[in-house]
Amino acid sequence: MFSVGVLTACSVSGPDFEGVEAADLPQSWTGQDNWIGGDSLQSGWKTARWWMQFKDPVLDRLVGQASNQNLDLESAGLRIVQARAALGVADSFRYPQRQTVSGSLAKIYQNENTFDNATVSFDAGWELDVWGKYARSIESAEASLYASIASYHDILVSITAEVARNYVNYRTFQERVLLSERNIEIQARVVKITEVQFDSGNVTELDVQQAKTQLYTTKSALPGLRIGMMQSRNALAVLLGVLPQEVEQLLLSASIDAKIKAFDEKYGTSRSQQKLIGYDQYSLIPYPPVVGTLIDASLVLRRPDLQLAEFQAHARSSQIGVAETELYPKFSLFGAIGINSTVKAGNDFSFSDSLTLSLGPSFSWNIFQYGRLENNIRLEDARFQESLTNYNKRVLLAVQEVSNALEAYQLNKEQKSLAFNSVNASVRAFNISLTQYENGQITFERLLSSVEKMTRSEDTYAQIKGNVANQVVALYKSLGGGWEANSGKYLNAEQIEQMRARTDWGDMLDDPVLPPLLPAPVIKAELPFGDSDNAEVADRQGEQ
Repeated sequence: MFSVGVLTACSVSGPDFEGVEAADLPQSWTGQDNWIGGDSLQSGWKTARWWMQFKDPVLDRLVGQASNQNLDLESAGLRIVQARAALGVADSFRYPQRQTVSGSLAKIYQNENTFDNATVSFDAGWELDVWGKYARSIESAEASLYASIASYHDILVSITAEVARNYVNYRTFQERVLLSERNIEIQARVVKITEVQFDSGNVTELDVQQAKTQLYTTKSALPGLRIGMMQSRNALAVLLGVLPQEVEQLLLSASIDAKIKAFDEKYGTSRSQQKLIGYDQYSLIPYPPVVGTLIDASLVLRRPDLQLAEFQAHARSSQIGVAETELYPKFSLFGAIGINSTVKAGNDFSFSDSLTLSLGPSFSWNIFQYGRLENNIRLEDARFQESLTNYNKRVLLAVQEVSNALEAYQLNKEQKSLAFNSVNASVRAFNISLTQYENGQITFERLLSSVEKMTRSEDTYAQIKGNVANQVVALYKSLGGGWEANSGKYLNAEQIEQMRARTDWGDMLDDPVLPPLLPAPVIKAELPFGDSDNAEVADRQGEQ
């Protein structure tokens, strides 16, 4: 039996998982020369808290709250606990698999005689892990546990990005509403001017009706913008696991109110400024960090979804070994000790000579399986190969996402610059046309055209600013930024309290459930802030 025991540590069936093959990646991602600029700024920023580069306290608060109470994250945390319990089950098979105490008390009728029978026994059986069946099962369960942690981190990345995206969308709609309301006031003013001109006999009623048409058209677009605000707010409510009215309170900001007031004071409804100097200073849309010249392509491999795919492949690889062990004989140790006493009814049981003891080895071997075992091995091997293919596909999708985000960011930046020139020109054109119309130098159609173009260009510019911010969010999401901020706590206090009240969990619910999946990495890339913002953002990172 000792020699059999030694075998348990000497033979493990199936292939050893050696990791996935190195993926083909671009050496780097860069933009075109016209946006590369001069020397790159090595920021060394940790992508763990990339959203802080927007320098918006409201966004920081929303992301923090979502990471603590998002319902999808809560479910993912519970799946980690499930996987840990499953690992405990797998690990228990290293020990005797059968340990049973049983007993019975029976009355036996035989012809005209009646007997009483009493039995008590303890049975134990231990299938020795000669071929590594249980070792591979433990390996698979452990890989599945780490896959569940990677899945949690992947959800955390998505949740963080979705909070930022919906917040940007909310502020974008809010700014569009603000601009629309101001332009409605301007157009109402134009209607009054036209009515004065009509009453004076200088224009026809056609001018008045055209001015009202434009005013009502702009007003009719306002509910659609408010719907966009409402939908973004409600999306944030779901992400934060709260009701919409609670999000309304979180979105309140003194700095936003100050920007609205300052915008009205400087530009107001007159748009009398000839040039929009500092126009973006009063924007409600979070100002994104400046993306730099070069991003290291290897950053992609730290994405949680790729870690998830690798751990899933590891778990599948171990199942090949589990299937292979079915080809070989199973060796077990068994033992039983018990008492079995039968006496005539009414007599006392006598256990002095009814003790039985059995002990020894046994074996069993699945033979003549007609290809079932071999085909099961082939099935597991094909599943493992499929998991490797899925990993390679995820790498390509990750590269696609980063490339799309970088190129879209570049093009949106160019579009933003041109759109601002359009806003600047349209505001100046409106001021000139209003003065000329009041002096009778141009027709009303030219004034109306300038008002319409100014309204449209300002709305378009607000949308483009939101697009630029969202592309930065998409870039950091594509790089897998945000999961490193997790502290290793996957359950909140309320969940732990409820579960402990129902079940004895021992120390399995203690935080952290496991150490972090990987050491919290400092992911460095040339993703600089603006030069003037470096110290402030670094200080805020330190405060976290």
